[in-house]
Amino acid sequence: MTAHDIPAYMAHLGAAARAASALMARAGTREKNAVLTELAERLRRAGPALAAANALDIAAAQRAGLAAPMVDRLRLTEKVIATVAEGCEQLAAMPDPIGEITGVKRRPSGISVGQMRVPLGVFGMIYESRPNVTIEAASLAIKSGNACILRGGSEAIHSNLALWKLVQQSLAAAGLPADAVQLVETTDRAAVGRLIAMPESVDVIIPRGGKGLIERIAAEAKVPVIKHLDGNCHTYVDAEVDLDLAVTVTDNAKTQKYSPCNATESLLVHERSAAAFLPRIGAVFAAKGVEMRCSPASKAILSGVPGATLVDATEADWSTEYLAPIVSIKTVASLDEAIAHINRYGSHHTDAILTTNHPNAMRFLREVDSASVMVNASTRFADGFEYGLGAEIGISTDKFHARGPVGLEGLTSMKWIVLGQGEVRG
Repeated sequence: MTAHDIPAYMAHLGAAARAASALMARAGTREKNAVLTELAERLRRAGPALAAANALDIAAAQRAGLAAPMVDRLRLTEKVIATVAEGCEQLAAMPDPIGEITGVKRRPSGISVGQMRVPLGVFGMIYESRPNVTIEAASLAIKSGNACILRGGSEAIHSNLALWKLVQQSLAAAGLPADAVQLVETTDRAAVGRLIAMPESVDVIIPRGGKGLIERIAAEAKVPVIKHLDGNCHTYVDAEVDLDLAVTVTDNAKTQKYSPCNATESLLVHERSAAAFLPRIGAVFAAKGVEMRCSPASKAILSGVPGATLVDATEADWSTEYLAPIVSIKTVASLDEAIAHINRYGSHHTDAILTTNHPNAMRFLREVDSASVMVNASTRFADGFEYGLGAEIGISTDKFHARGPVGLEGLTSMKWIVLGQGEVRG
């Protein structure tokens, strides 16, 4: 089966994945962990071969004039390989969620009713740039007892193929089906269109990439999608707050790294804290070259900060994910106004309150409609590894089926089980 006839090729991958998923669902923890341990060892031994494959992608990207940051994302450095190998071992050390039975209760009829955690079946993963995602997705699929079909970006095709072969070799070495992890070997975009429209073979699609990719997948998919479009995250500085803590946390949330989806893009400050807080954080932002797009009240307070780049905020700024050294800043009159602003303009990804007022903190946790809501912590913690999930396959701002960072449990489902001793319904 070649990749030239896209419909036939994708149907073949789908059928193979569906067959492999049945075998993966009944695989034991020891077998799955053996694959992950073997894969970690193979990754470490394959350094030269992976470097050679990666060099082909880097050279092609440079010839195509790809921007330097995009080229950097393609690099399979020794450190990147070591990190994904360690990630495989960490997953192997984690408890296996599959088969766990919870909430069993005896009913008056005599039956016992509970729930069992099971794999989703087959997931399709569509991603861009970073080839390390191939290993992260594969390792999560293996540990969660799923099969997967991976479609990486065309710019990383050689690197992804080399990594995928190591995965298949590791599966075979442990006696599990190599087809449990398949990679779409064509760069033809028509393959994506087929992958997201095969409900007979694929149970869920997980896109990981830019907003354009995710919007296309969400609009065209005929199977459920786990996704987030934007990371317009907020930090709110309350009226009662530890100012030193607020400066430190806000600085980290915005400037520790500008490009991730969990970086703070909008800063809300209670008007009672604004005069003390804004000049301090403004000086930090000015020193780091962060442009501040301000409401009139916040601009008036920040105007005395030496070297500050201040711009009048537009209505669009409150909804914008910058992924850059830019932050929108607004003063608010109350906690109610802050919550209303976040729920209106935010992307339901991650939002934080900095406060010493416990009732306000609890209100913020309850009422802000986001996948991750934080008290006195940087939004940059919204991450599967930081949450103790092991590897992360993505972040979801949907409310069904997974919400927030998606790790092992996000790739599983719960089914009802009933235990009886011959009971019949009257």
